[in-house]
Amino acid sequence: MQQYVRARSGTGLLSKRLGLLAGATSLAALAWASPALAQDQSSLQNSTTSQPNAAQPAVPATANTTSAQEAGQPQDTVTAPDTSQGNSVTGEDIIVTGLRGSLQRNLDLKRSSSGVVDVISAEDIGKFPDSNVAASLQRLPGVSIQRSGSRGEPTGITVRGFGNDFNTTLYDGRRISTATGNRQIDFSTVGVDFIGQLSVLKTPDVSLASSSIGATVNIGFPNPFDHPGFRLAASGSGSIQDRSGKVVPTAGLLISSTNADETLGVLADVIYTRRDTDTNRVYVSGTPGGFFAPCQLTGSTASTCNPRDPGTGVPASDARTITGFFPQQYGAEQQRVEDERVDARISLQYHPTDALMVTLDNNFSRQEITSNNYAFGVWFNQGDLRNVTLDENGVAVDFTQAGTPTDFTAALNKQLLQTNQTGLNVKYDVNDNLTLEADGAYAKSWLNPGRIIGSQNGDIGYGTRLGNNLRFTIDGDSSDAFPSISNFGPAGNSAAWADRSVIGSHVAVNQTQHNTDELIQFRGNATWKQDDLTLKAGGQYYQDTFNFRNESTFTNNFWQAYAGYGAPSGGSAGIAPLPDSLYRGSISLNKFIPGFDGSLPPSVFVFRPSDYQNFLSSQGNPQAQNVPGFNYANVNGFTGSFDEQVDPGSVLRVRERTWSLYLAANFRTELGGLPFTLNAGVRNEYTSLIATGQGRLPTALVTSTADRTLLSIPTYTEVQPVRNDSSYSYLLPSLDAKLELTDNLIVRFDASRTLTRPTLSLLNPVLNVGNGQRIGALNASGGNPNLKPHLADNFDIGAEWYYKRNSYLSVGLFLKNVSNFVVAGVTRQPINGLIDPTTGQLASFAVSQQVNGPDATVRGIEVAWQQVFGDTGFGFQANGTLVDTNRPYDPTNISQSGFAVTGLANSANFVGFYDKNGFQFRTALNWRDEYLLQFGQNQNTGSFGAEPTFVDQSFQIDLTSSYDINKNFSVFAEALNINNNQQSTHGRYGNQLLDVFDYGRRYSAGVRYRF
Repeated sequence: MQQYVRARSGTGLLSKRLGLLAGATSLAALAWASPALAQDQSSLQNSTTSQPNAAQPAVPATANTTSAQEAGQPQDTVTAPDTSQGNSVTGEDIIVTGLRGSLQRNLDLKRSSSGVVDVISAEDIGKFPDSNVAASLQRLPGVSIQRSGSRGEPTGITVRGFGNDFNTTLYDGRRISTATGNRQIDFSTVGVDFIGQLSVLKTPDVSLASSSIGATVNIGFPNPFDHPGFRLAASGSGSIQDRSGKVVPTAGLLISSTNADETLGVLADVIYTRRDTDTNRVYVSGTPGGFFAPCQLTGSTASTCNPRDPGTGVPASDARTITGFFPQQYGAEQQRVEDERVDARISLQYHPTDALMVTLDNNFSRQEITSNNYAFGVWFNQGDLRNVTLDENGVAVDFTQAGTPTDFTAALNKQLLQTNQTGLNVKYDVNDNLTLEADGAYAKSWLNPGRIIGSQNGDIGYGTRLGNNLRFTIDGDSSDAFPSISNFGPAGNSAAWADRSVIGSHVAVNQTQHNTDELIQFRGNATWKQDDLTLKAGGQYYQDTFNFRNESTFTNNFWQAYAGYGAPSGGSAGIAPLPDSLYRGSISLNKFIPGFDGSLPPSVFVFRPSDYQNFLSSQGNPQAQNVPGFNYANVNGFTGSFDEQVDPGSVLRVRERTWSLYLAANFRTELGGLPFTLNAGVRNEYTSLIATGQGRLPTALVTSTADRTLLSIPTYTEVQPVRNDSSYSYLLPSLDAKLELTDNLIVRFDASRTLTRPTLSLLNPVLNVGNGQRIGALNASGGNPNLKPHLADNFDIGAEWYYKRNSYLSVGLFLKNVSNFVVAGVTRQPINGLIDPTTGQLASFAVSQQVNGPDATVRGIEVAWQQVFGDTGFGFQANGTLVDTNRPYDPTNISQSGFAVTGLANSANFVGFYDKNGFQFRTALNWRDEYLLQFGQNQNTGSFGAEPTFVDQSFQIDLTSSYDINKNFSVFAEALNINNNQQSTHGRYGNQLLDVFDYGRRYSAGVRYRF
């Protein structure tokens, strides 16, 4: 391999500077990721060279420790010689590229770092190991993924038991704006084709960030001077999901070039990605807890049953005194999802001298997810249940409910998420020792900009006098069974389940979330390097402005304009039958979830919610004429169009400003004659917050004449602006120590304090009581602008044995003491003195609100093993993580203050591969045990606080392969989830199914070109 040398003054200092970096590599030296240089000669796969190479990449890729001269050097594509056994770096050294070359680079970066770091590098320009960032990250020890149930796509990560919001994700060392309402990105929005490197910092670098209790993930994108000269990479592929049956494209193009004297460079890339997925889902919207009366239980001999709260004059058989849990809503649906994404980047670099590097870049992404959903649903009220059988945990495993209505729903859901970030970075080498850097960036993200309707829903069905005496039965555990229902159909006639002649209109719900997130950030720092000492000092400033607004037909109550199911059901409102032209077929529910026990009704209808709403609108203006079927008793102001209206209680604006100062020192010396590296730093962060919202309270509750399960809020108090100011400051120290016991055995100790700020959407200063309440399920939500960050004191100790080339074994222990956990509690309370018209008593709302709560300790062990079998091409990676906490979930605790650490799960990964002679094959096996995802369910209206959501254990197998046809062209193929792993969740107990998603397998094939 030819070594690249710049013919400019000062180049003789390069080897000295690289030596300094090798002795003082810090965590920040990993914060900037760099892509691998494309190989011009495929014959280099197993070639040899007499050129000696450094034991780490020739140019450490980092945004805030490299000098301007080093940033202008090309990225080293060869792996280091085998020095792990004390071998000399003279003579011929084998160069390995492709997957094995990538693994060796990852290993070198991990070994040379002073903290706990894992790295995934591109195998070549435009060739990353996986088709999704999160999918790649899950191959690392201690890292698990969170999937979107409807798409099966990895959307977030959990590191050492801490979920996505506990992990900071950076682009080239910069924070990213995201309009989702969370602080962290959805990884499915990141195009992976042209990423150069992913770095996962499990211990913090104070010069980069300390705002992550889990880990800091840095995504490194390419720049033109990473690969001087002209470079081109292109890829194209098609993918198909086994149920959707449609091939959809993915394509990418990258062009990079520098001028003849290599002072100016430009790089541009664009990626188009499409994924179509048909997912079958069976769901229970919530499993709230409450109290049953003895007359409701199987075997009761009571002549009447009127469940009431205990009190004077209440018969013992009617007194609600028996603790139990029941399903709030049950149904099944098919979701047909189209995920379309465009990612683009342009980078300009100006490098007139070795002392100056200027980089201007822009990153753009646009993801549009469109989902057509077709479903049925039935609603249950605890007080209406009869013949109830409770298991030993109080779960209602069998019951009947008289008069149960049946709904068939169709929904068109759209989510458009668009982000644009522009950044400018300047590095200047004052002299051989001192480098100054300034970095600034502006980013903005939009969720559903313009007049997009986020969710357009149509709901039809039958009820009232056609309601059935439905029976509900739980048949097994949520991991292999869903509940069964029987006695369904109009008035219990199962043969007439889909009889169009009795099906009428119910509700029409439109709702859209409109968010923006605007982020301004600046960083300035100075780095001093001399001999075995590196000093860094600097500061950062962030201003994050988040705007949140929800519009819906709930706000103006238009959603129930034609509720009531119509005349066949005996309703005074609603239109039935509906025109036959509305229906576009049906979906069979037979063998709906393969491998799961349970029984469902025969089918669900396919129809467009827009057609349904247009039909209702065509009935005319109810304000100008009498329109049969219109719900005059409960809906005012409706003129025929299902227009959305802004919910004042959803309007939120948060401006967060953070000022940070940091100082770090890294030096290399000897301890007892052994090489010893110490990296110590401290970071101080001061944050000020302004949260503003709009508050109002309901003044009345009324029943719906069109639907016996509904309550409406006809009037509210006047809207009042609400503002809250708060601030906090924390000192965050960090210490990394590394001792090299032998040439191939390293031990580490790390201690630090980190924080994670609460999700921005939780900081609303108002209580929001939405319209569209359900009988027996009144709810409201309140934010808390005074929430403080989670704080964690972290300790790591580990050992790494690099026993041969491209092979190592490591063991690490970690301990995290976390305080200020944000607890999503639910309390029952009255609001504004409202009376529940169904009971005549003070209305009791389930109010969810977040507070800073208890402390917890998380501890665990990580084991990782990488083995390459000489020059055979075979090898494997294996890792496992065991985690534990002193605050596990206790299902028997029904208090409002129940708490447990979320996200903790044992996990294991295995990747076996073959990589030789241009052919590559890889099998990846990923396992994660059951874990507590969150407190809260889709319907969370019970008496025992926020009910939990657990994710059942999962095991997935993926296959990838590629073949280099020549030095420019390669073909590849991928098969994901070949064992058809399904995602299921449950509530407090294992038989309380919440969701099961069957998203099937996906196959892809394509071609890559590089020059």
